[in-house]
Amino acid sequence: MPCLMGCLALSFPRFVLFLVWLLGGSYLERAYGGWLLPLLGFFFLPLTTLAFAFSSHSLSLAGQLTPLGWLVVILALCIDIGLLGGGSKNAKRWQESRRR
Repeated sequence: MPCLMGCLALSFPRFVLFLVWLLGGSYLERAYGGWLLPLLGFFFLPLTTLAFAFSSHSLSLAGQLTPLGWLVVILALCIDIGLLGGGSKNAKRWQESRRR
């Protein structure tokens, strides 16, 4: 089941973040200490939000992220930023094609 969630997270991070919130009990709240940052992460950086929660629970020692945990978070951030940049690039291309 965790492998399936990991594969889904790369394709549909907001859906998986919703499932983790719905079915995971207090998984996100324990990682972030509240509900505001996961909510913001849902809208802006969903994969990074999931990666930080995973790293803080599975790759950490007593509440501190290990270097491997930070690496996972940084990779997820790069993927999120790349998806945002790719989306805006495709939107500009689509708008230009409509003008013609």
